[in-house]
Amino acid sequence: MIDLHDDILPFATELADAAGEVALRAFRKPLNVEHKRDSSPVTAIDREIEQLARERIAARFPGHGVRGEELPDTAGEGAYTWVLDPIDGTKGFVTGRPLFGTLIALLEHSRPVLGVIDIPVLAERWVGLSGTTTLNAAVCATSAVTALAEATLYASSPDMFSSAHSPRFDRLSAQTRFRCFGADCYAYGLLASGHTELVAEADMQPYDYMALVPVVENAGGVITDWNGAALTMASDGTVLAAANPTLHRLALACLRD
Repeated sequence: MIDLHDDILPFATELADAAGEVALRAFRKPLNVEHKRDSSPVTAIDREIEQLARERIAARFPGHGVRGEELPDTAGEGAYTWVLDPIDGTKGFVTGRPLFGTLIALLEHSRPVLGVIDIPVLAERWVGLSGTTTLNAAVCATSAVTALAEATLYASSPDMFSSAHSPRFDRLSAQTRFRCFGADCYAYGLLASGHTELVAEADMQPYDYMALVPVVENAGGVITDWNGAALTMASDGTVLAAANPTLHRLALACLRD
């Protein structure tokens, strides 16, 4: 029987530590940047981190499945699957921006029960697990703001929105205090810590959002797709995170067709 606190949490911490060491070794150093079919960048560092994590998972939990951004899926034999994004924010990483992070999630029967957002350059790590989210071991709580006019909004980039998504995002952002771009996964940590109230994104993959779910929810927030449905491995790629249920309901009303 696996205990999330005694078995999984220390192991996830080890994975994040190892990923951070690799990323910091290469940060702001010359990199060979390749481009995938969708034109998104990838480096040998992305692959090295994911391969390292997969090897450690296979050694410690050989029956667990693994899904990641860069390497083929590994089928599991039981209830548990790890979902990995070795470098979330690769565009930032290759251009020297320090807000990239490693995302680690553990799914139990397809439900994310552990989420880690690790920002190695800033030495900040959010962990969501069993009703609590922490930032470097200090308990986090989301903002109490419930009015859109008082809320701030993040998204990674306006380029992530299709022609169908852009009017909906613009409709939401017009109701908020202001919007910001460029934080990638860091925005969700800021939301969990009460510094911003909304993150709305599209064109996301499971490795982009699964780790975010426990971090946001265990801090008191709400995170779904743009229709209000729970995020799963088969979600449509839209994500809305809000500091509280009231703000989430108001934001959804702007985002729905």
